[in-house]
Amino acid sequence: MKKLIPILSLIMLWCIAPASGQQDADPTAYASTIEEEDFKDLLGIIASDAMEGRETGERGQKMAAAFIRAEFERLGLTPPVDDNGQKSYYQKITLYAAVPAETYLTVDGEKISNFEGMVHVGGAGTREVNDLEVVFGGNGSEEALSGLDAEGKALLVWVNGRREQQAVIERSGELKPAVMLMVPAANDEEFNQLASRYKSYLMNGRLRAEKPEANADGNDSFLIPPSLAAKILGKDLDKVTQAVEDGKLKGFKPEEISFKTSSAIREVETENVLGYMEGTDKKEELVILTAHYDHIGRNGDEINNGADDDGSGTTSIIEIAEAFSKAKEEGNGPRRSILFMTVTGEEKGLLGSGYYASNPVFPLENTIVDLNIDMIGRIDPAHEEDGKYVYLVGSNRLSTELHEISEATNEKYTKLSLDYTYNDENHPDRIYYRSDHWNFAKNNIPIIFYFTGIHEDYHRPTDTADKINYDLLTIRARLVFYTAWELANRNERIVVDVKAEGE
Repeated sequence: MKKLIPILSLIMLWCIAPASGQQDADPTAYASTIEEEDFKDLLGIIASDAMEGRETGERGQKMAAAFIRAEFERLGLTPPVDDNGQKSYYQKITLYAAVPAETYLTVDGEKISNFEGMVHVGGAGTREVNDLEVVFGGNGSEEALSGLDAEGKALLVWVNGRREQQAVIERSGELKPAVMLMVPAANDEEFNQLASRYKSYLMNGRLRAEKPEANADGNDSFLIPPSLAAKILGKDLDKVTQAVEDGKLKGFKPEEISFKTSSAIREVETENVLGYMEGTDKKEELVILTAHYDHIGRNGDEINNGADDDGSGTTSIIEIAEAFSKAKEEGNGPRRSILFMTVTGEEKGLLGSGYYASNPVFPLENTIVDLNIDMIGRIDPAHEEDGKYVYLVGSNRLSTELHEISEATNEKYTKLSLDYTYNDENHPDRIYYRSDHWNFAKNNIPIIFYFTGIHEDYHRPTDTADKINYDLLTIRARLVFYTAWELANRNERIVVDVKAEGE
């Protein structure tokens, strides 16, 4: 296990003391309000079947948002968002997706509709092309494509898997085909199963913050079953299969094809949920705590409950907010203001945090740090023998002072094993760029990402509340609380002393 424990952390251990206005406040009294039983109650709701997997923009996500809003209100947090002159806990967001509309292939006079014998997987907008000549590209290898005259024609190839689809498209780019016809399955039954999976994904579309253009980009691709490929090539399937193996096509007289594609724009309404606690003498400066409360919804009748991802982070935000609320109730509110924010659309590409960073409720230049929590309720395979750990990512990327404070806080209060494996800039998983803290880090705001690794139930219906390690979740959440307490109450704002990427 690679650790970064600079000598200064030992010095700072003795320097962490409540700042002016907090002289008599003991944060351990408030940290103790972060309890296992509370987590069990909260996750019993957030990760329940009733929330339907919290798919962005769907009913379950709306229900989760309403629950979090009610918790923020119960804790006395202020609604900070201006919604047409009214204060709200919701930062409303409109997301967009291009989804298929009327789309079909025509072969020998037969119209074959999208998802009913073929799947359109590339291009957007409306495009109609008639009477295209078909060129056979075998298995799509460089050798099979070499010397083909496919410009402005339909290029038909056999492929093996999604990676090979993309590789064939890239290899064929110089041939400039008008459209790609790809056979991705060994038989029609296998193709039909594949088409069903594509339909459930493509009919929802890929959500994005910017409204996509409805113009065709000319990069159309169709997946087709072997039987349709044989029909287009004018031979029985056995002969076509042999031709693929040989890499040669002799005596074939392919049918001309026609096609039409069109798409529609789907709008999805969703929201970040924000609760604000105003500080005392340094209230213009802001500490943000984030976790995403969306998940990936259903797989047919199965619900992806997302207890760890990121029910653990969402409930941690609520519990930490409760600890600060108790402190404020007793006259020990934070010197700096704190924004407790659960964000939407993380699973769709960090969309909720990205929206906040582009449309901040409070100036980004006044935001001193983002502490982001995503999956801290389980033990990964690397720590099966000792689960008292947490991965930290990003603590030293922009501020060495933040890293020192984090180390010293842990040493004083929680004594977790801090694992920096994923903080390695050369780590292939690139975790630093893959959760909501990134939208703050790229705006030169120091961050810490708290994470406990991928486990066998990641993005599966088996990520359920009964598998959470509640004792570990509790102490990890307390570490975030203690760190936020120090950052909110210290005399000086932490210094950004490491150049951001690209500077």
